[in-house]
Formats: sequence, C-alpha cells, structure tokens
Amino acid sequence: MNPRLDLLKPYPFARLRQALQGINPPAGLPVIPLHIGEPKHPAPAVITDALTAHLHTVSQYPLAHGLPELRQACADWLSRRYNGIVLNPETQILPVLGSREALFAFVQTVLDGSESKCKPVVVCPNPFYQIYEGATLLAGGETVFANATAPRFLPDWSSVSAEQWERCRLVFVCSPDNPSGSVFRLEDWRTLFALQDKYGFVIASDECYSEIYFDDDAPMGCLQAAAKLKHSCRDIVMFTSLSKRSNVPGLRSGFVAGDARLLEKFLLYRTYHGSAMGLPVQHASIAAWQDEEHVIENRRLYAEKFARVLPVLQQRFDVKMPEASFYIWLPVPDGDDLGFAQELYERAGVQVLPGRFFARDTAQGNPGRGFVRIALVDEVSRCVEAAERMVSL
Repeated sequence: MNPRLDLLKPYPFARLRQALQGINPPAGLPVIPLHIGEPKHPAPAVITDALTAHLHTVSQYPLAHGLPELRQACADWLSRRYNGIVLNPETQILPVLGSREALFAFVQTVLDGSESKCKPVVVCPNPFYQIYEGATLLAGGETVFANATAPRFLPDWSSVSAEQWERCRLVFVCSPDNPSGSVFRLEDWRTLFALQDKYGFVIASDECYSEIYFDDDAPMGCLQAAAKLKHSCRDIVMFTSLSKRSNVPGLRSGFVAGDARLLEKFLLYRTYHGSAMGLPVQHASIAAWQDEEHVIENRRLYAEKFARVLPVLQQRFDVKMPEASFYIWLPVPDGDDLGFAQELYERAGVQVLPGRFFARDTAQGNPGRGFVRIALVDEVSRCVEAAERMVSL
C-alpha cells in the first residue's frame, strides 16, 4: 500500500459525524443541516434539457481534451466575465470533472516528490479546502499554512519563512474564500505576483464561488488581475466549476484555464488518469456556460437568504455580510466552536461545522477555532428557522 495514505487526515464532515456520535437532536424537531455546502436550488432547465437531448452520445468515448465547442464556450464565458481577457481554447482551456478532481490531479502534475535536495512545499490558506493538503501529501510534498484571520480573512504570506518560500513549488488561493467569503482585491494579487516573481512558484487559483456575490462589482479573478497588472500568466492557472454557479454539483463539470505549458502537461496526465468528461455532460456544460439568466436568479436567491437570516443572527452574534459565497463565518461568543456545534445540534437540531475542522494548528494558532461555518443552501424559510433557533438557544 502507498504509505502516504497514512498521512491523510479525516475530512471535516467525518470529524463532525464523530463529534456528534451519541448526541441526539430534540425529538419531533426537524433537523436543519447547514454544514455541507451543497447547493439545493433546482438545476436550471437549460442544463437538464441539453443533458437529456444528448443522452444518445453515451455510446461514444469522450476525449480528455473535451469538445472544441465546450472549450470555446468556456473561453467566451471567461472573456465576458473577466473584462475581455482572451485565451486560446485549444491550448489554454481544459474541461475537468469539477474543480475538486482537477485540484487534486493538478498537484500530482506539478510536484516532483522525488526531489533529492529538499521536499517541495505547497503553501495553502488556513482555513482551507482539505483537497489542497491531501493532494500535496500524496504527491510527496509538504504543506505550509498561511493563516487567514480577521478582519479580512486573507492568507498572511509573511508567516511563511524565506526557507519555505525557496522550496515552494505551488501556492493555492481560494477567492472567494471557503469558508469566510473573503475576496482578493487587485493589491492582494499584486502582492502574490511579487512573491511569485521572486520565488518562481505556480499559482493555482480556486475560483469555484466566483459567481455568488452581492455587489455590482464581481470578484476579480487571478487571470483578470494578471492582465490588469500586465503580469505574465505564465505559471498561473484558475479552476472553476458549474457546481455552485449553476446548482449542478452532481454534473461534475468545470474547467481549468491559464498557462498553456502547464495545461499541456496536465492534459498528458489526464489522458492516462482516465478523466474525460462524458459527452452528454459536455453538451449540458456548453448550455450552462452560454446562459447567464439562471446565474443571476441564483444570486438573487442567495441574496434573499442573507437579507432574511443576518438580521436574525445579529440579534445575538457579531456577524457581517460576506463579500461573496453562500457561507456565514460565524464567531462563537465563548470561542468554543466544537462545543457550540454539539450543543446546537443537541438542543436545537441545527448542524453547522466547527471552524477548527477547516484549519490546522500552526505556531500562530488555529485560525478556525472560535468560528462555525453556516452554509445557506436550504430554502429560505428553513435557513431563517435555523437562525431563530440559534438566537433562541
């Protein structure tokens, strides 16, 4: 067996199940699960219609590179969404089976775990999406965490030592962030690009929450920032997905875009990995990337939830509107996020995720401790009811 498998830590949801063992919610009170970020809004008809219309194509093998029409649809969407950036759909865009699969596989492509002089470092935000760490460990790398704390909840790059930067091969960025909803601004990208110029690492920008925002200005993406700052897109890739944007997490569809040199190697890896997207899903994805009406409606639904839920929570909690995403990163009054989650489930039947499960202990502490993540994915009335139960408790 691969000994590196023993390095993997339990997923946050597995840790929550363990923490709630033996704890029962109140009898007769429906449980409201707000711990998993799984969109519950209906899948748009424009996507399901295209999917069913192309079911006959299941008899054909798909190619890892994807249909030219899909790559073009992705390139067109990027141009519309990010102020006219132009990418070559043949060499700079690659369809993937959702961002999670692609993030994991990309690390295996970038890292050389056999480096004899030093173990390669991957720098991650902390709290973080656990795929970043698992992919790094299985690729033979070392994860270094940059804590994200109040008020902006962005990674503190200064906590990474010069020696660690020298060994850094890859930096993960998540903007909009999971779990805090924070967003990188132009100056934040400028700072990261300056570090990249100095140390020569690859940037992997996880942007799967980019379409859930509430101001007129959409969150700035990594490639967009590079174009605006006239910074080369060499060694930069962005990951996006239809799961959150279009409420189709089960479709397993997204794409990676950026440095053609990296994507050429990534495509080679994926050809052997067997991760080609099925043709019905590709056609459904084309329809999804070409349509914005369902995305606008999706944002409206999430905005309504925040407008209804936050005033309730603010009666008892110091909580603010996130810049983006569908999460509330709620500070727990006494700082005991785990005890809070357990008591909330036992006495009010509401499931939330303790922040410490999203983060790792560092010399600067565990930045998730004292927070819980609330995913506003259920229908409005149930989200409001959950907030009322929390306030009452």
